[in-house]
Amino acid sequence: MTTADALPMVVPDQGLPARVRIHEVGPRDGLQNEQGTVPTEVKAEFIRRLAGAGLTTVEATSFVHPRWVPQLADAEQLFPLVSDVPAELPVLVPNERGLTRALALGARRVAVFASATESFAKANLNRTVDEALAMFEPVVARAKAERVHVRGYLSMCFGDPWEGAVPVEQVVRVCTALLDMGCDELSLGDTIGVATPGHVAALLTALNERGVPTPAVGVHFHDTYGQALANTLAALRHGVTTVDASAGGLGGCPYAKSATGNLATEDLVWMLRGLGIDTGVDLGRLVATSAWMAERLGRPSPSRTVRALSHKEQ
Repeated sequence: MTTADALPMVVPDQGLPARVRIHEVGPRDGLQNEQGTVPTEVKAEFIRRLAGAGLTTVEATSFVHPRWVPQLADAEQLFPLVSDVPAELPVLVPNERGLTRALALGARRVAVFASATESFAKANLNRTVDEALAMFEPVVARAKAERVHVRGYLSMCFGDPWEGAVPVEQVVRVCTALLDMGCDELSLGDTIGVATPGHVAALLTALNERGVPTPAVGVHFHDTYGQALANTLAALRHGVTTVDASAGGLGGCPYAKSATGNLATEDLVWMLRGLGIDTGVDLGRLVATSAWMAERLGRPSPSRTVRALSHKEQ
């Protein structure tokens, strides 16, 4: 073992979970925000490399209308290319038509995408919050009837670019609605990256007080203000064991221009490794994968860990 291999030094922190499941969103949430279209074969190779690095959940694509997200218009072509990958491959489905397309290809994990605020629901779905929930009800019901796992994404949980602060109770209301309609898990999205650790703890506590169990909750942080890892640690202290992240820090949100990249998976793995928390991820292979994708996108990875470890290898 080299000196570099011995770092970071493992110093466990009592009260944190022993293992964290990383929900990798790079191929979907990351690439959907790219200006150009990534070739289908490159996307497939990206997913294969991520699974090869030990990621057990890799969000593959989105079955939305190509007009809304042209970068993911190749969902029908991509999914069969990766259906044999040894990982869970969730896909986003915005409505019943999207679910039909996903089920036809054998998808067994799907996600719906709701908003905690009226402004973003209008911008993203052209509906009110309650109209969007009503649209999702038959989608979730049919998915559950087909024994398909359903994740409920909730955006703007900590702040909205049009409305500003978002009341905790407003977020809790939509979270409970998603669970009541049958979602198996929630992902709390800090879409524009404005959350701070105290806010994270307050929302998780409020959800528990309304009967939402912590194991049903995942967190999805953006690093706009450099708070993503601090917010993740706050969630871990609360008992959260599912964390969304994007290889190389890819992504943002095409409907919220102030949203910068997602929490980089490598930065997350580095922190969790130092805390003695198991992820099952081979950091070296993950870094190599993100560096490979950065080359294809024609720009350096925004992940600090990718940059640091890639530099050491040169």
